[in-house]
Amino acid sequence: MKTRLLKISLSFLLLIAAGRLSAQNSFISISKSTGRLFDGFSKTEDSLKKQFEQKKLQWPPEEVYIRSFKYDKQLEVWVKNADKETFKLFKTYKVCMQSGSMGPKRFEGDYQVPEGFYYINEFNPNSNYHLALGLNYPNASDRILSDSLRPGNNIYIHGNCVSTGCIAISDEPIEELYVMTSLAKENGQDFIPVHVFPVKYSNKKSFEYLALATKENQGLQKFAISLKEAFDYFEEKKKLPVIIVNKAGHYIID
Repeated sequence: MKTRLLKISLSFLLLIAAGRLSAQNSFISISKSTGRLFDGFSKTEDSLKKQFEQKKLQWPPEEVYIRSFKYDKQLEVWVKNADKETFKLFKTYKVCMQSGSMGPKRFEGDYQVPEGFYYINEFNPNSNYHLALGLNYPNASDRILSDSLRPGNNIYIHGNCVSTGCIAISDEPIEELYVMTSLAKENGQDFIPVHVFPVKYSNKKSFEYLALATKENQGLQKFAISLKEAFDYFEEKKKLPVIIVNKAGHYIID
């Protein structure tokens, strides 16, 4: 009886492992089979391999973390390859175009780039803007604090240099970002975080601008400070904080 139970347990574990492997390998293989990978994927991957080698980083990355700064017009890509590792900065891309001003997105048509904590929920190789990575706006906080009927949607990081609420980083950078995030997803990273901040808080000029831009709006100041807690946590530890949303829609950083 014990032998039979042991065989069943081992079979069950093997099925779980096979399922995980299948899930990890399915994203790019399915994309290739349906022709949904962009033509230059392999060329871009080869270029990234060389760049990772030059920076003594392991390729491909198992985890990718993206953070963007509106005022500074920067998008950073951080990577790591094991749970116990800290994130290391791979590259900073220039944001070539974005619309709106300081503050979160709160309704459809405000042309605001969202601020807050998101993840990639769509890979679009057929975008009108070359390639596009969708963000899960509205998130749990936005659904509480934004317009209940028309909060807006379709927020992307994409190529080209046009923006009506999206983060445009031009074509070559989006090709690199698309490849990195695709491979991270294939390796099992289901939720690739994208944190969007009003400014890079560690930059004195940027922080002074934020203080000036929000001095007449206490609600906006409090929101910016709540985002800064996550920024500070990552700056100190190079690890992602736990972020929850309370009943009022406010972010709580742990």
